[in-house]
Amino acid sequence: MKHLLSIESLSADGIHQILALAAEMKQTRGRHASHPLRHQCWAMIFSKSSTRTRVSFEVGIRELGGDVMFLSASEIQLGRGEPIKDTARVMGRMLHGAVIRTFAQDDVDQFAHYSGIPTINALTDAEHPCQILADLQTITERLGSLENKVVTFVGDGACNVPISWIWAAEHLGFELRIAAPKPFQPAPELMARMRSRKIHVTDDLLAAADGAHVLYTDVWVSMGKEDEAAYRIAQLGNYQINSPLVAAARPEALVMHCLPAYRGKEISNETFEAHADTIFTQAENRLHAQKAVLSLLATPA
Repeated sequence: MKHLLSIESLSADGIHQILALAAEMKQTRGRHASHPLRHQCWAMIFSKSSTRTRVSFEVGIRELGGDVMFLSASEIQLGRGEPIKDTARVMGRMLHGAVIRTFAQDDVDQFAHYSGIPTINALTDAEHPCQILADLQTITERLGSLENKVVTFVGDGACNVPISWIWAAEHLGFELRIAAPKPFQPAPELMARMRSRKIHVTDDLLAAADGAHVLYTDVWVSMGKEDEAAYRIAQLGNYQINSPLVAAARPEALVMHCLPAYRGKEISNETFEAHADTIFTQAENRLHAQKAVLSLLATPA
């Protein structure tokens, strides 16, 4: 693995390799046998604000022996219009790797191409691969495996998190249901690329939740979509994870949220608190899954 640019670009074997190493990283935290980023310096280049992503990557890089610098895009020449490929060619001569959180997927792809150093997509408008890897780790921990499991995503089905879920289901073969109003369903062009017959899109919320092993949601108003807030809330108002919806799922169903959560909107406060342990385990697993990715990228194939 040279980069982590998307779930789409991974293979099933690649995902399983990351998850196995993530479990090991979690078990051996504080007593790792090796520090693969020792004598390396990585940059974190963020155009979008962050809590979990920034903290987990900074801690992870340091725990693997590396040094890290945080660069806000507004504070470097990218913020003044320098082409991403020029920034990449400079940083590729000075750094050992980069973690990028931005809007356009093409920026991450270009940086990887022109820098020649390991590059990690820490979120774009197209995908959120690190989040889904941590989610897969959490489900595996709690339910034993993904085999024969049903994951139901509720809310804006056209944003980066469900798109990464779609690719995860395509690669790994579990059943994925996306419950969203028609204006917020995944693009037909994307769905036409899927070979799996276990990926379903519907506006029937209760049918999507029926018998599910996992109920998952995300914010209704993603970063960069603030001007659409009133429209989004009106359209998505009925697509909330709450007690009646949880009752439609399996008794042992996990309720998951990638955070930050807006209680009373995409998830009720009662439901959030009842499943807080799972939700904050997801957040913790960002650290372990990302350390697995960093370790694999730092180790020559």
